[in-house]
Amino acid sequence: MVIRKPPRAQVRQTAGIWAFQAALDRRGLGPVAGVDEAGRGACAGPLVIASCVLKPGDAARFEGLTDSKLLTAAARDRMYDLVLKRAVDYAVIVVPAAEVDLIGVHVANIEGMRRAVAQLSAHPGYVLTDGFGVPGLTAPNMPVVKGDRVAACVAAASVLAKVTRDRIMTSLHAELPVYGFDVHKGYSTPEHQAALLEHGPSAEHRWSYANVASAGARHGLTAPHRVARDVLSAAVVQNGTSPQTSGGRLATRRGADSMSTTRAEAQ
Repeated sequence: MVIRKPPRAQVRQTAGIWAFQAALDRRGLGPVAGVDEAGRGACAGPLVIASCVLKPGDAARFEGLTDSKLLTAAARDRMYDLVLKRAVDYAVIVVPAAEVDLIGVHVANIEGMRRAVAQLSAHPGYVLTDGFGVPGLTAPNMPVVKGDRVAACVAAASVLAKVTRDRIMTSLHAELPVYGFDVHKGYSTPEHQAALLEHGPSAEHRWSYANVASAGARHGLTAPHRVARDVLSAAVVQNGTSPQTSGGRLATRRGADSMSTTRAEAQ
């Protein structure tokens, strides 16, 4: 597949978060979809990936849109509702912790981004991804450094992914209150690590992560689901890079169909 690069266009950093998308639209490369994830660095809960297409010229409706991590929880919720209302199209993919353990977080992320684009009802003309390239997308695409702060469609996708995941983690807190998922959302904070050591990991934890596996061993527990040997690595806990071996790629083909595909809904 030949990847088209957009015609050269000067986009000033001061032009705002809509400038990149507008430049692509003007050159006939729209609709432009943004893709981003939430939960890559967490050691519990799902990985959530979202894609989003925004209407060109809709910038006035999205004042304050930026990287979801820079917004307060209340601002994210408001922006989430606005994206659901105003977006031309969107899709959200939820990859359970067990699937992350089977194929590795990096492979799960790449596969989820492909699925998020494929689930859009209209095929995008161009795809912008946050930070790194995604091979195998069905549309011309380009990684954008800090894309959730540079491209409006990527920022909107980051909001969909993060709010969806935060709500899932809050729901899990009701089932597993000892871990404090409603506060740290599954990331490896000191409080979360202390709870892991005291209670041992749950089925919602990622047993391929070194701190989870260590806490499980301390309590004499074994993983409640399959953990691929080639993704069990101390490096995994450092926000994400899993080994990319032939076993991991085979696991991707076997496991991709078991990912949960959802449409984000206002709650």
